[in-house]
Amino acid sequence: MHTRAVDRYRYAHDASHYLLHPRAVLTPTSVDQVAGLLRASRAAGVPLTFRSGGTSLSGQAVTDQVLVDTRRHFRDLTVLDDGQRVRVQPGVTLRQVNSRLARYGRKLGPDPASESACTVGGVVANNSSGMTCGTEFNTYRTIESLVLVLPSGTVLDTGAPDADERLRATEPDLHAGLIRLRDRVRANPDSVRRITAQYAMKNTMGYGLNAFLDFTSPADLLTHLVVGSEGTLAFVAEATFRTVPVHPYAATGLLLFDTLQQAMAAMPELVAVDPAAIELLDTVALRVAQRDPQADRALRDLPVRQHAALLMEWQKSDPDTLADRVRTATDLLAGLPLAGPARLSGEPAARAALWHIRKGLYATVAGARPSGTTALLEDVAVPVAALADTCVDLTALFDRYGYTDNVIFGHAKDGNLHFMLTERFEHGEPPDRYAAFTEDLVDAVLARGGTLKAEHGTGRVMAPYVRRQFGAELHAVMREIKQLCDPAGLLNPGVLLTDDPTIHLRHLKTVPQVEPEVDRCVECGYCEPVCPSRDLTTTPRQRIVLRRELAAAEADGNTELARQLRADQDYDVVDTCAVDGMCATACPVLINTGDLVKRLRGERQGRAAQAGWQAAARRWGSTTRVLARGLDLAAALPPGLPETATRAGRAVLGAERLPQWRRDLPGGGTPRRPRPVDAPHAVYVPSCLNTMFASADGGPGVTGALLALADRAGIRLFVPDGVDDLCCGTPWSSKGLGAGYATMRDRVLPALRAATRDGELTVVTDAASCTEGFDRLLTVTGTDLAVVDAVAYTATDLLPRLTVRRRIGFLALHPTCSSTRLGLDDALLAVARAVADEVVVPDGWQCCGFAGDRGLLHPELTAAATREEARSVAGGAHDAYASVNRTCEIGLARATGQPYRHLLELLDEVTR
Repeated sequence: MHTRAVDRYRYAHDASHYLLHPRAVLTPTSVDQVAGLLRASRAAGVPLTFRSGGTSLSGQAVTDQVLVDTRRHFRDLTVLDDGQRVRVQPGVTLRQVNSRLARYGRKLGPDPASESACTVGGVVANNSSGMTCGTEFNTYRTIESLVLVLPSGTVLDTGAPDADERLRATEPDLHAGLIRLRDRVRANPDSVRRITAQYAMKNTMGYGLNAFLDFTSPADLLTHLVVGSEGTLAFVAEATFRTVPVHPYAATGLLLFDTLQQAMAAMPELVAVDPAAIELLDTVALRVAQRDPQADRALRDLPVRQHAALLMEWQKSDPDTLADRVRTATDLLAGLPLAGPARLSGEPAARAALWHIRKGLYATVAGARPSGTTALLEDVAVPVAALADTCVDLTALFDRYGYTDNVIFGHAKDGNLHFMLTERFEHGEPPDRYAAFTEDLVDAVLARGGTLKAEHGTGRVMAPYVRRQFGAELHAVMREIKQLCDPAGLLNPGVLLTDDPTIHLRHLKTVPQVEPEVDRCVECGYCEPVCPSRDLTTTPRQRIVLRRELAAAEADGNTELARQLRADQDYDVVDTCAVDGMCATACPVLINTGDLVKRLRGERQGRAAQAGWQAAARRWGSTTRVLARGLDLAAALPPGLPETATRAGRAVLGAERLPQWRRDLPGGGTPRRPRPVDAPHAVYVPSCLNTMFASADGGPGVTGALLALADRAGIRLFVPDGVDDLCCGTPWSSKGLGAGYATMRDRVLPALRAATRDGELTVVTDAASCTEGFDRLLTVTGTDLAVVDAVAYTATDLLPRLTVRRRIGFLALHPTCSSTRLGLDDALLAVARAVADEVVVPDGWQCCGFAGDRGLLHPELTAAATREEARSVAGGAHDAYASVNRTCEIGLARATGQPYRHLLELLDEVTR
C-alpha cells in the first residue's frame, strides 16, 4: 500500500480534466490479492477504483478513496491457436499484444490512437474501438471470455464450460437477475427499438444493454456487460480475444476540401466505396498537423484557410483487390469538390507519417493550448447522414460560448466526432459558460439521434445524462445491473451512473504553470510504457505532475504538503530518471522530461561537485585511466572487500556520490591511442567507455573490431592525437554540470574541426550514446560537422566490402535508447542480419536504464528496467547476445547472466 504524499499525488492524475487525490494507492500482484482486497473493501465499506491504461479521458479512474493500479503486475500474454485468439492480462498494452501477434499475421480488433499507452484493462473497461474497427471489430464484438473478480471476491472464468453453473452456485442473485433483466428488455418493444438504434453507432454511454439482445446465457451476458462498464461491476483479471487478420496491402491518402461542410457532405459517397477508415481533420487540426516534424512538404506548405481534410485508407489481403478498390475510389474522387489533388499512396513511410499525425493529434493540439488551461476532449457520435448538420451545430455552440481555436477531428466513417475545448478552471470551479455549453451540447447531439459518448466512456463527465439519452426504463435496467453486481456500491462510485446532477462540474483540474519544459504536458501517459523507471519510482508524466502539485502546494501556502513532496523528490523524480529521452520519442508534443531532470540535477550540484567535474573535464584522459585502474584493482581483490567498502561508503556519502561495485563488473579498459593514416576516409573517435570498461571477453573490444573491419574493407580510419582527452560531454550534461560540459565542448570542437579538415571528413564513434552526445554538442553550438555512429557507417561503407565467412544461428539483439532516437534501426538490423541467420529483439525490450553511471549508482533502476526483457531472453535459446553501447552490454549481462557484446565485435568474428 502506498500512502506517501508523493505516491498519492503522482497517481492522482490522469488524462481527464478531473483531479481527486486518493487516500491510498494499491498495486496488487495477483488475482488472489484482488479477491482479498474486494472482500476487505466490502467488509470495511471502503470504495475502490481500478485504473489501467486508457481508462481516463472522461474521469472514470480518479478517486478520493482507494486507487488500485493494475498496470505494474498483470502483464501475462499467451497466444492461442496460432494467433486466432489471445489471452491477456490487464496491464499489457495493445502495442505489445499486436507486436506478439504480428508473426501470425493477426492483431486485436480495437485500434485506438493511444495503442502505445492504453492497456487491455482500459480497452475492456471502455469498450475501445478506434480508427478502422468500427463497431464490427470493437472490444464488445471480439471479446470471447473474461476472468472476473466480482465485488464479493468470487473469481469467475466466463469461458469455462461450467461458467453458468458456477455463477448460479456462487452468485445466485446475480445469475437470476441477469435472466430476469434479459427477459424484461426483450419483452419491451420500445427498449428493443432504442437499443437497436443506439448501438448501430459507436456508443459507450452507460452499460452495454445490447448484450441482452445479442446473448442468452448469464455468463455471456455478464462478460459483455462488463465490457464498457468502467470498473463499476467487476475486476477484469484476464481477457481472451478473437483476433482479426492484418491486411498487408493498404493505400492511404489525404483529401483536402475548402470547408468542413463540404468534407462532411461527401461522406455518404465515400463510405460507399468501403474504406477501412475515414478520419476527419478540421482547419485547426490541419494547422497543428503542419507543425508535426513528420508532415510532408505538401502539407507543410498548404495555405490553410477554412480547409478540412479526410484521411482515408483502404486495406486488403491481396494487391489486386486493393488496386481494384483504389481505381474505383479514384473515379469517385475525381467527381468530388476537392481543394487539391487526391494522392493515394501505398508507400509505408508516407502512410506511417499520415497516421502518426492523426494518432498524436489530440495530445499535439492540447499541448499547444495556452499555459495554465485545461484541455477537455469530448466525443460524440451521430448517424453519418447527420454529420454535416452536427458540425454546424458544434461550430455555432463554440461561437455562442466564446470557445476559440477549437479542433474537430475523429472517425468520420462511423459518425464519430472528437472535439477539444480549452478552459481555465480557477480553484477547480467551472465558469458558467462551461456548464451552459454542456447542456446545449447534450440537447444538440440527442436531437440528431446521437450518443453523448462514442469511445471515451461515460465517466463522470456524462454520468448525469445517461437517463436523458436512454429514457427512464433502460436507465432503470442499468441501475439494477449495478445493484446486482455491486450491491454495496463500492466499485468506482460516481462513475457511469450517478444521482448527483452536478458531479461533472466538480473536482475539475487546474494546471499551474511550472516550467517551460513541461507546461505543454496534457498528462496523456503516452510516455509511460517506454520509461525505464516506470516500475521502480515515477514515470515522465508523474514527474511532471509532482512538479505541478509542488507548485500548487506552495501557491496555496500548504507548507507541510510541499515539504513532504520535496522530501521524496530527489530519489523518485531526479535520481532514478535515466534521462534517456525515450519519453520524447513517445510524446506527441515532444517533451523530453530528461531535460527537466538534468536542470534539477544541476540546481542541486554544489560548488565542490561542479569544480571536481570541471577538473575531470580538463584531464579526462587521466581521469578515465584512473577509473579503469580502480576497476582492475577491485577485480583483483576478494569480491567481498570492494562490495563491502563501496556499500559502506555509499551509506556515508550517499548513493548519488559513490557507485556500488559488484563482482559482475568488468575490469578496466585500455587507453585510446592515436592512429595516423595516409589519406583517411573518416575520423574515428573511440568512446571513452572503452577506456573505463574492458570488453566482455577481455579482447580488443569494439575499438579493435571496428579498426579490423575497416582494414579488411580497405577503409582507412584516422584516430587523431589527443583522442584520450575527448568526450561527447554526456557525463556532464546528464548531471546538469554546465561548467564541465563547457570545458569539454571547448576542447572537442576545435579538435574535431582540425581532425576532419574543417568538415571534409566524417566523424565516426562506436557507442550510440556517444554518437548522440556528439550530435547534441554540435547541434547546440551550430557546428557544421558530420558525426555517424559506427553501426551506420559499417552498414553503408564497410558491410558491402566484407565477406561473411560463417554465421551465428540465433542472435538476441538489444537496441539502445540512443540508437532508437538516432534512427539506427535499419542499420542495426542490416548488420545483425549479416551476422546471424535469425535476429530477435526480445519481447519487453526497452531502455536498460544503465544510463552511463545510473546503473552503478542505482542498480535497482537497471534491474527494474530489464526485468521483462531478461524474462524473454531466458525463454529462448540464443547463440549470441549483442548491443551497441558498452554500459548497456554490462546492464544486460547483469540482468540476463549472458555475455552481451558490441554488434561489431560479432561482425568482426564472422568476417575474419
